[in-house]
Amino acid sequence: MFVTDPIGIIGEEEATKMLEKKGFRIVEHNWRMGHLEVDLIAESKKEIVFAEVKARTTTYGNILPEQYVDENKKRRMIAAASAYIKYRRIEKIPRFDIIGILVNAETHEVTYRGHLENAFHPQVRCITSGSHSGSWQWHHRTKTIGHK
Repeated sequence: MFVTDPIGIIGEEEATKMLEKKGFRIVEHNWRMGHLEVDLIAESKKEIVFAEVKARTTTYGNILPEQYVDENKKRRMIAAASAYIKYRRIEKIPRFDIIGILVNAETHEVTYRGHLENAFHPQVRCITSGSHSGSWQWHHRTKTIGHK
């Protein structure tokens, strides 16, 4: 979703600074294809990062902003990343990050920054010979991420 509220804008600006400080170059803000969307896409020489940014003004029962990313959102991020990789013909290793930002509602001062690098990995199950093998793999041109 395109960010128009001040808290969301501050959150994405802070997330951008955090990634740039770690040596990444931002290549897309709020990239969309159909109903798929990624808040930030950044790259280094070897990796491409798909980042979800969660900006909040309170923790709501001590739950940090980055903990609000559920399994449905993760699946949508994976689908968006796959579309982006295919559309742009990316040859870099993909990574999924979640960045949480807390902002004071009155002063708009950032009070917390959390960055979960490699927050999750795609889990596409391999099915062979009509039975489930128990392993999963996500194939990318330069690397296969998997578990056996």
